[in-house]
Amino acid sequence: MSSPCRTSAVLVVFMALAVGVRAEPSKERSCDVIGDESSESQMERALLKKLEPLSPLRFNVTVEKGNTENYIYHFRVCREVNSTSQDFGGLVQTDRRNGKTTVIGRINETQVFNGSDWIMLIYKGGDSYGRHCSGEKRRAVIMISCKRGVTASSFSIISEEREKEQDCFYLFEMDSSVACPAEDSHLSVGSILLITFASLIAVYIIGGFLYQRLVVGAKGMEQFPHFAFWQDLGNLVADGCDLVCRSKPRNAPAAYRGVGDDQLGEESEERDDHLLPM
Repeated sequence: MSSPCRTSAVLVVFMALAVGVRAEPSKERSCDVIGDESSESQMERALLKKLEPLSPLRFNVTVEKGNTENYIYHFRVCREVNSTSQDFGGLVQTDRRNGKTTVIGRINETQVFNGSDWIMLIYKGGDSYGRHCSGEKRRAVIMISCKRGVTASSFSIISEEREKEQDCFYLFEMDSSVACPAEDSHLSVGSILLITFASLIAVYIIGGFLYQRLVVGAKGMEQFPHFAFWQDLGNLVADGCDLVCRSKPRNAPAAYRGVGDDQLGEESEERDDHLLPM
């Protein structure tokens, strides 16, 4: 092979490799808790894993105050808002008037902790303040509250604290089911008693039926265990219901009354008076 052909082949191979590397999608970076990896607690790792279902989602909220403020806040859970910028920005502010973007908090400086029904996610290391808060770096605090049956909703900004000398922050809130505690699956005492009672009845009926049929040799309704007892009990219950719930007394006189013997006797005596001797 001649030298020019060899050079062309090498260039083609390098170009193919370059295109392949460029086409390969880069993996999105995720939250990195402040401090060394060895210093991360099991609780922090568990909370970050609990937040993973929210990572594909994007949240936006618009704030407009007269002619002075007109911002859009972009937020992602443990992901960069704009992965192409490579700035670790997890919560970014965009000025709608001039298009300027400001990183409020970065995912490579994350803090996370929780309570009984909430998770607090904090992004530190944002862009520095200018005239406020002694020029310190911005910080975003996101309060995620429990709301069952909802993956994520109601993302909003609560306030911006920038009137202090230090420890200024932006406070946001949202609802999500990931912040909810695990539901207890144990049965109540009433449920246990009900299940036990139903099981005993089933064992009594099935066991008694098999005994009456296979051992005693009963047929028909006689196969039901203690059939005579339950039949008598049913009759007693029916009599009790009739006694308590009947609408009129048992000895109430009939609406129609026929001619009785007392009337016939009195009439015959009157008719025979004229036959007596004078």
